[in-house]
Parts: sequence; C-alpha cells; structure tokens
Amino acid sequence: MTIPKEVKLVLQKLSEAGFEAYIVGGCVRDFILDKIPNDWDITTNAKPEEIQKIFPDSFYENKFLTVTVKTDSEKIPEVEITTYRTEQGYSDKRHPDQVNYAKNLNEDLSRRDFTINALAMGQDKKIIDLFDGEKDLKNKIIRTVGTSEERFSEDALRMLRAVRFATTLGFTIEEKTANAIKENSLWLEAVSQERIRDEFVKIIMCQNASRGIELLKELGLLKYVVPELLENVGIGQNKHHKFDCYEHAVKALEYAVKKDFNLYVRLASLFHDIAKPRVKVGEGESSTFYNHEIVGAKVTFQILNRLKFSKKDVEKITKLVRYHLFYYNVDEVSESSVRRLIRQVGQDSMEELLQVRQADRIGSGVPKAEPYKLRHLKYLIEKVSKDPISAKMLKVNGEIIMGILKIKPGPKIGQILDVLLGIVLDDPKKNSTEFLEKEIEKLGKLSELELQNLAKKADIEIGEVESKEDNMVKAKYWVT
Repeated sequence: MTIPKEVKLVLQKLSEAGFEAYIVGGCVRDFILDKIPNDWDITTNAKPEEIQKIFPDSFYENKFLTVTVKTDSEKIPEVEITTYRTEQGYSDKRHPDQVNYAKNLNEDLSRRDFTINALAMGQDKKIIDLFDGEKDLKNKIIRTVGTSEERFSEDALRMLRAVRFATTLGFTIEEKTANAIKENSLWLEAVSQERIRDEFVKIIMCQNASRGIELLKELGLLKYVVPELLENVGIGQNKHHKFDCYEHAVKALEYAVKKDFNLYVRLASLFHDIAKPRVKVGEGESSTFYNHEIVGAKVTFQILNRLKFSKKDVEKITKLVRYHLFYYNVDEVSESSVRRLIRQVGQDSMEELLQVRQADRIGSGVPKAEPYKLRHLKYLIEKVSKDPISAKMLKVNGEIIMGILKIKPGPKIGQILDVLLGIVLDDPKKNSTEFLEKEIEKLGKLSELELQNLAKKADIEIGEVESKEDNMVKAKYWVT
C-alpha cells in the first residue's frame, strides 16, 4: 500500500519548511491493516499560523490546533494537520477544557485513546510505536494508552469507541480496559445523544453488529444507549419462538446484516418487538403480545428522537416497526388490502417492510426467511403498485366536488373523498372522471348522517390492512 500523492505533498511541504510531520492515528492503523483510510490526518510541530503560511488554501476555525488544508483533489479533497498538543481537564467528559502545545511527538501520542490509534508514520513509511500498537493490531486487541480510567475520564465516548473498534475490526477488548468500562459506564450519561447516536450507527452498520449489541450489554453501556432493549432480556415467548425477546431481536439484526440490508431495516429489525415485555399476557406457550407493534412503534419513536435521529429517519423506522405485523395469507387477503397496506407504509418502503419480516422470521428460529406467501405478496405488490393509494391520486378533487354539488369548503368534501377512495381501492378501474362524478352526485343527495356513516366505514376499511381482528387471527401462527 502506498501513501497517496496528496498526503505526500503535504508532508513534503512541511518538511521543506523545516518542520516535523507524520501521518497519525486511525489512518496509520488502517494503513497497517491494508485498508484504505476514510481520512488522512497529519501531526506536526508547526503551529497553526505557520501551517497556514505554507498552505494559503486552508482554514482554521477551532480551538484544537487543527488546520484543514484543501488539496484540489477529488479523491482526497482535504487533509487535516494538527499541531502536537496536550490536553487538560475534561469537565464535560468529552472535550478538553484546555489545549496546549506539546513539546514533541511523544507527548502528542500519549494523549490518544487506544494503542492501535497511537501510531505515527513518516514519509518513509517507518512506524513510530510507543505503546505496542502494532503488537495489539497483530493480536487483535483493543487497549487504552496508559491508564484506562484516565482515558475514559477524559472522554467518556471512548468507551463506546472501544466497542465500535472491537466490533468493526473483530478485535477483543483487553481485560483491564473492559473492566474500566464496566466500572465507569455511568460517565456515558455526560456525552451528548448525537455523539452516542453516531457511534451506535457505526456499530449497527458493521458486519458484526449483533456482537456489538452484545458487547454493549456485557459492558454495561447498553442502558445508556437503548435501555429499552434490556427490558427484553429473559422475557420468554410463545410456542412460535425458540428465543427470548432479547435474543430474538439480536438474531433478527444478525440476519439483516447478513443480507446487507440498510440502516432503516437493521434498526427496525432490532426494535420491531421491543415493546413485547410491556404488553405480555400469560406465560409459556400460550403467552400473548397483542398490540406490541403499536406500542413498539411508540417506543421506537421515543428512542430515535432521544438519540436525535432526523425526522425522516424517525418516521421511516417507526413505520416499519408499526406495520411489521401485517397479515397476509394467499387467497385470504384481497388486492384492495394490499393497496391499503401500500397506502399506509408507502410504496418506497414496501421492500424494506418485507425485509424486516424476513429478519423477524429468521430471528424466530424458522428455517425460511421468505416462504411462498411472502413471494406471492411481492407479486401482488408489484401488480397493484400503479393503482391509486391516496385521495390525491383520484381523478377528481375537492374543487370538482364543490363545483358539482355547488357547496363551499367543509368536512363534507373530505368525507366524499374518503368514500370515493374506498370504492377505488376495491376496484381501481372505477378511477375515472365520469364514474366518480356520477358517484359525487349520488353522495351529494345523502343526508349528513348517511354520508358520515359511509365515510367512517371507508376509514375503517382503509385501516384494516395491518391485521385481521377476529378469532381466526388469534388462532393462527403470527410470524412475529
């Protein structure tokens, strides 16, 4: 593996100006592991103002002595250069209260989190390793630089980073480091939810995500990230499940990762049954969890908002949890029901909903992720995907209704649109201007009470997509 020309040029210019310069941190770790680094960081004894004189096309807008140099390269557009520094005081358990210039590279490397990240490399590719980082890389060990308690006291997020590195790299956390995490996990409460979310997402998106969740639990960190998951530990399920609620969630995530499903599906797979302990009735084979998908959607919404996920992500993942329990059996659910499911979940989320269902099945211990009935549902979804699924797609609108019935804006218009949508969902061929205008005339002649009743009936039918509320459903095996 070679050092990119953009990075070499920065090193050369600093050296030619009479300064020391080394590639440092995670990029050196990745270089040794023969992985392409996401970012390239350089450390030097040049001060920020001296760096900016050498690199006029740069900016310095922080108190951590870091200058960002623009390279005019699409491949590596920016390189961060940080002056050797030491740090003092971490009152917020995240950022240093004071940053000072370090005397030399040794002092700078001593402040870093883990041995595998406290490595430096010159232009000649010679590695400077003061803390046996290369040895730990070879032995696949995560170990702090110096005393673990000091490192975690300085920056509590490092405890989560230890889990993330162990998970993404497939390493083991050294015993003293692990014990220090267990003893000081409470410090994670001082870290912002955004920072916790970012580390959590990186764990979820790696190949060993399920192991990452287990590590968070073992080290006492999960209660500061997603404490709701801990409610599921040891909660037995009914005869349709081989695993308890927590094991089931982790197994579902494991399958979602194996199939390389996206973040939405991975999180929905992990959270889909998260409310089961809160709604459980009975014990053993006959225990039930009615409405766990509804309560689970609320819990998921709370978790994602607490972790400061975007509004779009919150809505998407919550919806996948809410509707993961959709009922579908070949010859029992009509095309109109499938259209209603699409209307509630969204056309762009249907494939993801089916993926959550697959992860749910495998997490339950069944051998097949996608049985015939799910394949048949996919066929139906594609078949009806172009059919109208919202009032906006009807060939008529509120203005047309007001024009035909000579009425002003009011609830009557919405009621008529609901009735028309119900008609069209049952038979898409009726979505024509001519037919719907005739229906509007008929509906306009109904009394206020008659129209209200019809609209309520249409709303109920539209809402029937998520499950069949009858005794047959309770007697059947739900794939949950």
